[in-house]
Amino acid sequence: MKRKIQLILRYFHGSKRYFLCAAAASFVTTGLNAVTPQIFRFGIDKVLGGGGYPYLREHLWVLSLAIIGVAVLSGLFMFLTRACTARAGEDFARNMRNALFSHVQRLPMSWHDQNQTGDIIQRCTSDVEVIRNFVVTQLLEVFRTAFLVGISFAVMASMNRKLALVVLLFVPVVILYSAVFYRLIARRFTDADEAEGELSTVVQENATGVRVVRAFGREQYEMDRFREKNEAFAKLWIRLGTLSGLYWGVGDLITGLQVTAVVVLGAMEAVHGHMSVGEFVAFASYNAVLVWPVRGLGRILSDMSKAGVSFERVGYIIHGEEEAYSGLMSGGEKADDTIPSDISGQTGTESAIPAEAADRPAPVLPGPMDIVFSHVSFAYEQGKQVLDDVSFTIPQGTTFGILGGTGSGKSTVVQLLTRLYELEEGTITLGGVDIRKFPLAWLRRHVGMVLQEPFLYSRTIRENIAASAPGSRTEEIRSAARTACVDRSIMNFADGYETLVGERGVTLSGGQRQRVAIARMLLQKAPVMVFDDSLSAVDTQTDHEIRKALKEQQKDATVILISHRITTLMGADQILVLNQGRAQEMGTHEELIQRDGIYRQIYEIQMDREER
Repeated sequence: MKRKIQLILRYFHGSKRYFLCAAAASFVTTGLNAVTPQIFRFGIDKVLGGGGYPYLREHLWVLSLAIIGVAVLSGLFMFLTRACTARAGEDFARNMRNALFSHVQRLPMSWHDQNQTGDIIQRCTSDVEVIRNFVVTQLLEVFRTAFLVGISFAVMASMNRKLALVVLLFVPVVILYSAVFYRLIARRFTDADEAEGELSTVVQENATGVRVVRAFGREQYEMDRFREKNEAFAKLWIRLGTLSGLYWGVGDLITGLQVTAVVVLGAMEAVHGHMSVGEFVAFASYNAVLVWPVRGLGRILSDMSKAGVSFERVGYIIHGEEEAYSGLMSGGEKADDTIPSDISGQTGTESAIPAEAADRPAPVLPGPMDIVFSHVSFAYEQGKQVLDDVSFTIPQGTTFGILGGTGSGKSTVVQLLTRLYELEEGTITLGGVDIRKFPLAWLRRHVGMVLQEPFLYSRTIRENIAASAPGSRTEEIRSAARTACVDRSIMNFADGYETLVGERGVTLSGGQRQRVAIARMLLQKAPVMVFDDSLSAVDTQTDHEIRKALKEQQKDATVILISHRITTLMGADQILVLNQGRAQEMGTHEELIQRDGIYRQIYEIQMDREER
């Protein structure tokens, strides 16, 4: 509970005054509503009953005007309540959504590996809306109902204590009854909410993988899969609806008994002269006003159960441990406070680094920007070693190739280098400094990567290339595109660099997407460039032209080539061969083909295939 309260207060920044204004206006509205029955009581007993107010008896419109005046004031304060509630609610939800989205950006890759995209989307949208609705609407209603019960019971007790006690006896019955259903509904709502997350995931995966679905004729399979999830989701909500129907049915019975008891007992009290007719009418009015808010406590408690689940789901994200983006090592040690030299020799691109991280200094490198892996071991899952005691050195300005089969650990090497995953055993140094001492923003700014499956935004080609260096000039963008051998293809489009790219780049061919991604990384002008099997989608000639252009224009850069195609690696200064997570061989192309090892076997197979 304490954690939930802290979560609420954290995102009420800037909207507390609106919430307090809404609460105050709601209390005034409740107080005004309590005045109207007293006007009826006064009119019946004192005016119509001959209590000595001849003027009012002859001018009943005065009482009518008083009732209208109270109604107008009540309406104005109700408007103020709704307006302030809307502002407070939207400010609260906006703050929470912004915080969630920002936090998700900083969660480690291991966290994303364990959570489905559709479920994350639901937590950041529909769960936030459930919390907003409860905190700003239902929570305010709880306070208003408590105030209404207090003021109504006080007035009713002043008119007839015995009858007020009868009404009071029904209140704990309704609350206890609602609490029981609250516990039942909470469990079922958790299941329904998780089922909705699974349903969202199916839709999201189908939408993003539409090409694969169509290419392999999986439409029927996907429809059956969706129907299965949708059926399970619908059944859960049907059960919730049935339970809610039972709750409201029994609740109506209790409410009916309460109203009947007040009318019958009140009439008997009036007949026996224990209360006046005006008091009886006023008492019945207060009871009618009191019944539905108390009755609504069940709905509020039901919503509380939903909000409780949503709090847990949102809290799961909020309390996830972020990456040490601004420069903390995984063990909590701060990055060195010395100011780095301009290692890349480039300027004008630091805007790509988040402001709060860009301000953090990185260690000064004592020597050349060599990359050294020393006895590195890593496993994504306990007991499944991906890298096992791997050691190698990549001197600055050289081209380093990595060859290996599927699952050999090739991509893991560069993911550890950029700290997408944190190192478990061994050390990785850059320029003689442990990479865990660098701010993540700095490290990833100076190690550019092109992945095997490039991601492009649903924007123009120019915006996609400039994503690594916002504010770049057109000529800089085109220069990077020319190096990536994609400028000519782009200019063949009717809109050139302003051509809109479909979601995930579906309007471009596989090779074009890959080359646009390469251009984006080249524009970053990083001193270390990693090509994670990213040249496999282009033909051999284009592959050769890209590598030739890279060698001519990025002379001082360290290039890491990961590929299953030996022709891509042949020109590398050193080639590492990984086999089942271990460094099996390393040397130049000429040295490796002289040995009777894995590299030579793969080389002979690929050369024989090309000759055919």
